[in-house]
Amino acid sequence: MTRGARALLAAGACLLLAGCGGGYTPAGPFREVQEAPGPQVGPPSDTTPAPAPGDPSTPGSEQEEAGDPNVLATDLAVPTGLVLLPDGTGIVAERETGRLLQVFPDRSPARELMVVAGVDATGDGGLLGLALSPTFAEDGLFYAYLSTATDNRVVRFPMGGAPNPVVTGIPRGETRNGGGLVFGVDGTLYVGTGDTGDAPLAQDPASLAGKVLAYDVFGQPVGASPVYSSGLSNVQGLCLDAEGAVYATDDAATGPDEFDALVPGGDYGSPVAIPGANPAVLTVPAETGGLAGCAVSGSFVFLGALDGRQVVLATLGPDGAPVADPEPFLPDEYGRLRTVVLAPDGALWITTSNTDGLGTPAEDDDKVLRIQPPASEQTSPL
Repeated sequence: MTRGARALLAAGACLLLAGCGGGYTPAGPFREVQEAPGPQVGPPSDTTPAPAPGDPSTPGSEQEEAGDPNVLATDLAVPTGLVLLPDGTGIVAERETGRLLQVFPDRSPARELMVVAGVDATGDGGLLGLALSPTFAEDGLFYAYLSTATDNRVVRFPMGGAPNPVVTGIPRGETRNGGGLVFGVDGTLYVGTGDTGDAPLAQDPASLAGKVLAYDVFGQPVGASPVYSSGLSNVQGLCLDAEGAVYATDDAATGPDEFDALVPGGDYGSPVAIPGANPAVLTVPAETGGLAGCAVSGSFVFLGALDGRQVVLATLGPDGAPVADPEPFLPDEYGRLRTVVLAPDGALWITTSNTDGLGTPAEDDDKVLRIQPPASEQTSPL
């Protein structure tokens, strides 16, 4: 795609998100705030229209209606971050290209909206986590966790605008760069980082690596230090339950992966299980793990497992502990499964990660899926 074509797509992004893409009606108007400006281009016109559904320049445009009904979009490049908009559509981020695409629940072709500037995708870095501003209906801001050539950082931007730094200086490595991002019910921004392959950093109070960090929307630490929890290896997923408790997936360098309930000041035992270390809610063997995304709905937990090529489904009791061994969901059906997001209707939106160099991609990989989980009839959506 030419640079000019991408600029035109970016110019039409706000119109798409305002409800003129696919016939969806958003809960409120899109209002672009005064962040750093995007490209100086005009809105679509008769001579420079935004691409219509089915344009060959958009991913998944050849998807047939008779195909897999669980597949919303195809031919993506390592989709990692994923958020759902109030209008029922999704925004997905490609780790390596920095592209943001709009994905539709009726399986209309995905639309490229913009390319996030400054992304360095060497190693396992790139455009990783996405989150919506707590006041998205008013400000239209997206937050993203991304890698540059020198650090990992959190940025924010209106769709089509330049990314503005919120948190910088998070250690960056060839591997284990984290990327979890979620806003708490009180507006706290939680950021999951990785130990960058230097395991002792996770328990070094002077380092932001191997931690979950807590900031306000402007990037100021919540409390005396930004460190909320430590002793973590590689936090790729953060999620909330209905009461607002914060959970993390931790893809361990050695031993089993963990799903952890986070507490302020908690240490989760990586690389050394120090006295008083917080126990995991549940552990997943490395061969069925590679934990990435997470979602919690009622007593059910859904964990994207890259190495396990499945979603790990666990049921928690009233005490917060598993009541039985976790069960596989979608084992080996779509390959490596990464991000898991719960929609208000109880469906799971899931990204595959088969084009990341570690999977075996199908001809139309990677994909975004939308599937009703087996526990959905018993689950009260968040």
